[in-house]
Amino acid sequence: MKKSRILLILVAMLLPGFLTPVAVSQIGKRFPSEKKVIEDPVTGTPLTFLTSKPGMGDSKIYQTHPQWTFDGKWVVFRSNRVPGEGMAVNEETGVIIQITEGGYSGSLNVSRKALKLFIMRRLAEPDNSGNRSAAPQGRNQRTAGTQSQPAPGGAQGGRPQGMVRMPGGPVQIIEVDLGKVFSDSEAGKMQKAASYERICGTIPGEMEPGDMAIDANEDFAYFRIGTTEAGKYRPAVVPNPEVFVGRTGGQSQSGLASMNLKTGEIKFVVAVPFPIGHVQTNPFVPGEIVFCWETGGKAPQRTWTVAADGSGLRPVYKESEYEWITHEAVITPDEVAFYIMGHRPVGMSYETDPAAPPQVNDPRNPGQQKEWGPSGTREKPTGLGVVNLRTKEMRIEGQTKSGSGLWHGSGSADGRWLVGDDFSRSIYLIDRNTSEMLMISTGHKETAQDHTHPSFSPDGTRIEIQSAMLSEDGRSMNICIIPVPKSWLNRTYSKTAPK
Repeated sequence: MKKSRILLILVAMLLPGFLTPVAVSQIGKRFPSEKKVIEDPVTGTPLTFLTSKPGMGDSKIYQTHPQWTFDGKWVVFRSNRVPGEGMAVNEETGVIIQITEGGYSGSLNVSRKALKLFIMRRLAEPDNSGNRSAAPQGRNQRTAGTQSQPAPGGAQGGRPQGMVRMPGGPVQIIEVDLGKVFSDSEAGKMQKAASYERICGTIPGEMEPGDMAIDANEDFAYFRIGTTEAGKYRPAVVPNPEVFVGRTGGQSQSGLASMNLKTGEIKFVVAVPFPIGHVQTNPFVPGEIVFCWETGGKAPQRTWTVAADGSGLRPVYKESEYEWITHEAVITPDEVAFYIMGHRPVGMSYETDPAAPPQVNDPRNPGQQKEWGPSGTREKPTGLGVVNLRTKEMRIEGQTKSGSGLWHGSGSADGRWLVGDDFSRSIYLIDRNTSEMLMISTGHKETAQDHTHPSFSPDGTRIEIQSAMLSEDGRSMNICIIPVPKSWLNRTYSKTAPK
């Protein structure tokens, strides 16, 4: 009898539907160190690869946002190790930890004041079949919401199999307690994901939220709103757009809104008659927002600033008709860095067949391409520019002598250094006191799936990039740390040295 009961139980356990899937918390999951130090084959600079496993598709947070945790020990990044989830790697030990569960959309927003992380997550909604669905997760801020993809299921993605990520639906802003995640993970005592999360508030799906940044005081989040929501408000007027002949940007309406991270209250900030991208805050000055007219480089006036109450909307740097401005980033309390590009060599024509070899142009109109109007060449000054938000003074701090010029980068918070990459994926360090420029690393492969996007550590001694140097396919990237040379860190300057 006893044996029969046992047999019946075993048979029942094998029947479909007997076992109920048990949700296993994957937040806090640890991955072994991949840390590897190699020497740059050209410059001799020691390169510390915090991730080195091929094919993982690691990517850093965009250079407009913090990369390091508050204590300076962890670098936060995205990876296909667990698709759609945020990861952190300890710079000293190399251990890698999954720091989100359930996915996120937009950017990973690392707190500057505590061991915390702020993310957006779209709530699941029922589809036509009655199943639950969720929005695209794990995008960086430049592409959030532009496409959908299958959700990772099961243990890998922390969601049941069969769920499909779909656009639309309400979006929550969530605060993740990284300090508790790190300590519980190390102790091997992880709890359910909800134990580490605080829901700050919920944004209605019809607002089409995206691109989030956290205020300097970290009591507000600012995010982009879509065409319909922004259309409820009178748009700002772009000054003299007719002067930018040959360059047209998208004309879709968009805007910004804020959420009080303590109360969840949502307020409208500003509406503009163009698509917004690269939303960021001044990390040193509360209530100051910087964003761009996002059109793939053809915006007549790219970089803008506005106060949190919607006042003071204006260009950060008013562009001339011949300037092509890209990839702005707040670098000090009063300064924004950006890049004036020049893609076409002077004296060459690309006006006909783009696939054909360039020909010597008419000397009366050298180096021009009609779709860019008078911009996009080195006929006029190009380079890494820095503009003062208070005085509007702009200086070109450095430029490469070949190629298209510098493309992405940032500056140290103390105002000593600037860093930029170019299309060859070479990294250049600039001493703002002496104007000296040094290529500190190269060989990160032009075939890489993205640019290096260099960012400074909070203390200005290290630079983080994403690199394809170790990739087998020439595209997949890893997280890499480049030190500022000791000889530069030890420099002293006379009181009369320019700044």
